[in-house]
Formats: sequence, structure tokens, C-alpha cells
Amino acid sequence: MQIEQLKSIIEAALLASTQPMTVQQLGDLFVEADEVTRELIARALESLAGDCDGRGVELKEVASGFRYQVRQDVHPWISRMWTERPSRYSRALLETLALIAYRQPITRPEIEQIRGVVVSSNIIKTMEEREWIRVVGYRDVPGKPALFGTTRAFLDYFNLKSLDQLPPLSEIRDMEDPQMRFEPEPLPARVARDLPIDPDEEAPENSSPDNDGAIDDEHEHPVSADVADTGHSDTTADADAPTTTPEAVEPGPESGPLADQPIATADEAANPAADADTGSASQDTEEYRA
Repeated sequence: MQIEQLKSIIEAALLASTQPMTVQQLGDLFVEADEVTRELIARALESLAGDCDGRGVELKEVASGFRYQVRQDVHPWISRMWTERPSRYSRALLETLALIAYRQPITRPEIEQIRGVVVSSNIIKTMEEREWIRVVGYRDVPGKPALFGTTRAFLDYFNLKSLDQLPPLSEIRDMEDPQMRFEPEPLPARVARDLPIDPDEEAPENSSPDNDGAIDDEHEHPVSADVADTGHSDTTADADAPTTTPEAVEPGPESGPLADQPIATADEAANPAADADTGSASQDTEEYRA
């Protein structure tokens, strides 16, 4: 049989089939008179895959065999043909499925020990309904827990030919690291204040050229700033300081009639009018007695 005719037959068979077809299944379509060998079928499949270059479909080999499928770059538009929304799986289900795929055969208690949480029965039931996992045996320990492993349907769903095509765990960690957000802790106020100011940074909205100039002048003339602060402090201190008592003032040489008089107390110095009133009152009393 000519290779072109063989390609047409194989292409039609793959398009008519609802499941991937292996080389053995394709070979069963021919009789001995056709003189079609496995090597000839493999050549026809390789040629058909090359013919798909630049087209919207591709010939893909998965675990169950060969199949035609839509290319990934055109899938977003083709998916609009189906009104049914694609299923979305929870993070817990995907983590459980990944553990089974990478560490199979594995028991449910072992999965729970690794994840640190209880595996829901609905998760196991969902994966079994999708035919992604199956029971491959039982662990020889008390309780005989079931051992789970993946199926061909799992490989077909994820476009894998074998488990060897699973990405290494190191690559998965490298894919997750850039997605982690790193937010450094804020610097202490003292450290942030001592850091040099970046000239490229924009000035705050509430700053003005006058304020900036005042800051520069303060740094350039620290003595003037100290003098200004001192003058302001003295004015404030004068306003707030209590009245100095005469006792704190040393008497100097004075002349006149006040030199022999006793020094007034703080109360008397603070209220001289009261003394005058007292003297007048005493004079009035003496006149009344006379």
C-alpha cells in the first residue's frame, strides 16, 4: 500500500475515533494482503504530525495512543463553542492528586501525614469518578489501607505519554518562588531619618520651596539656628519664670531714708498696696481711740 493512501486511512480513523488509538489498534484495520507493517504505520504517523505544522490541530501521542487535538494557542477561541463552563478543582484536590502522581503507590493516611490535614472523602471520590486514580493494592499493615495510583486517563487528561514527562519537583519550586511576594519590614524611624535622601525621589505634596530652603539654611548655618532657638527660649522663659524674691538679691550700698528700713518679705514685695492700706487703717484706729 502506498504511503499516501495509508496516511489518509489513519487520519480518517483517528478523526472518527472518540479515544486515542495505538499503533496496534491502527494495524488491526488492515489485513495481510494490504502489507501494512508497524514500521510503515509509524512512518505514516510521523508524516501526519509534520503535516500539522502551521495548522490549528496537532497529532499528539499520549499514554493511550495517538489523537488529533486543538493546539493550545487557539484553544481560547475554540472553547467558546461549549456553553458548559470547565470544571475548576480545589487546591486540596490538586495537592492530593500531585502526591499520588509523584509518590504512588501511596495510602490515604500517608497523604494526610504529608499535607498535615485530613483528606476529604469527596476528593477521593471525585478523582475516582474522573478515572484519574485507582486502587492498585493494599498496604500490609494493620487496617490494610488502600494504595492509590494514577491511571492512563490521568496521563491523557494532562497530555502526558508517561509519568516520566512530569516536571521535576525542583522545577515546580522554581515556578512558585517568583510568585511569592516579599514585603520588607519598615525601617525604624531613626534609621530612616539617617539614610541619605534620594535626589530622584519626588518631594512630598505638602512641601514647598520655602520650606526646603529653610531646611537647607538650617543645615548650612547651625549657629544661627541655635541663636534663634536661644532667643525664643529666653523670651519664653522670661514670660513663664516666677517673680524673683528680694531674698535672692544681695543688698548693695544704698543711701537715703530707705537704707535703714528692713527688707520686705516676698509677700510684702508682691503686694505693697496691702501694706499701705494697713498703715492707713492703723492711723484711723489711733485717731478713733483719741
